[in-house]
Amino acid sequence: MTEALDGNAAAGLLAEIFAVEVTSAVVTCGSCGDARPLAELHAYLDAPGVVLRCASCEAIEIRIVRGPRRAWLDLRGVQVVQVDLPPA
Repeated sequence: MTEALDGNAAAGLLAEIFAVEVTSAVVTCGSCGDARPLAELHAYLDAPGVVLRCASCEAIEIRIVRGPRRAWLDLRGVQVVQVDLPPA
């Protein structure tokens, strides 16, 4: 069995993925399975943070809260996030 490394081993790949235009990323709803670009989700900005809901079933997919020096990103309503990467 391969020896486990710490999360730093994935830093380069994660930096590449999180550097893309995120509104074009396709998210799959964990509730109904609908897949669409993040830009098509319904955004609610009047909560303590930002809430993004599925355009098909209105399930909460993403929650974002930003403080002065940190942000919290809750993706528990998303089954999969698909991003297009630039050519290597």
